[in-house]
Amino acid sequence: MPVNISKALRLPPGSVDLASYDPRSTPRVPGGKKKTRTAMSEQAPALSRLQERLYAEGSRSMLLVLQGMDTSGKGGVIRHVVGMLNPQGCQIASFKRPSEDELKHHFLWRVRRQLPRPGFVGVFDRSHYEDVLIARVRGLAEPAAIERRYDEINRFEQRMVDDGTAVVKCFLHISAKTQKERLLARLDNPRKHWKFNPTDVDERRHWSDYTQAYELALERCSTPETPWFVVPSDHKWYRNWAIAQLLVETLTGIDPQYPPVDFDVAEQRRRLVAG
Repeated sequence: MPVNISKALRLPPGSVDLASYDPRSTPRVPGGKKKTRTAMSEQAPALSRLQERLYAEGSRSMLLVLQGMDTSGKGGVIRHVVGMLNPQGCQIASFKRPSEDELKHHFLWRVRRQLPRPGFVGVFDRSHYEDVLIARVRGLAEPAAIERRYDEINRFEQRMVDDGTAVVKCFLHISAKTQKERLLARLDNPRKHWKFNPTDVDERRHWSDYTQAYELALERCSTPETPWFVVPSDHKWYRNWAIAQLLVETLTGIDPQYPPVDFDVAEQRRRLVAG
């Protein structure tokens, strides 16, 4: 029986209350931690085959958008899930604080420049949604400008779909308790000090504000063509398996095909054997 994790994690239409989603839940999980990790290793061949077909077809693409609170696991997904793909067919972009040059342009300008080429799988570590998240919480833009951005994002993503890009948007949902534990783990391990930023503690004080900003962004920008998936992420092993499964199901739905050859296979084989 198909897993259909897409149906289980897809955000339903209507208002969004993140408190109603348990970040420790494990919808459609194949088993416990060990069994799920085994199942994930079995996803790799399917992902590889589907990605190869997408690359060979060369006309469509897929974009994985990763958003979530600090420590939700965006980097972990890139290592453990995207790491199962052929890097030659991947484009990864990380959207940090915009540069002075980027600030001179429309907020989507720098994002358009990072869209995956035909045949490629693109990955956004944070994305254009930062401009309706941190911009709202920190007051980095006028409220009227932020309000316009929701519709601009929807039009932007619809154009991506119309141009042949399947968009997979994942909100990595963690609890404040789990975030605290992960930040403390970074402080307690000298080898992870480089991953800690004192501003993470400052941002935690705005947890409620960020939650509200996410709820609004998820509500306003989840459409039938570009839905949001709420991925419970307190359990890293579940998060990774679920997103890998989302990619498998999305690529299966795209059903990319190897292009037909424009030469006589038998004739070319005969020439090789004869030579």
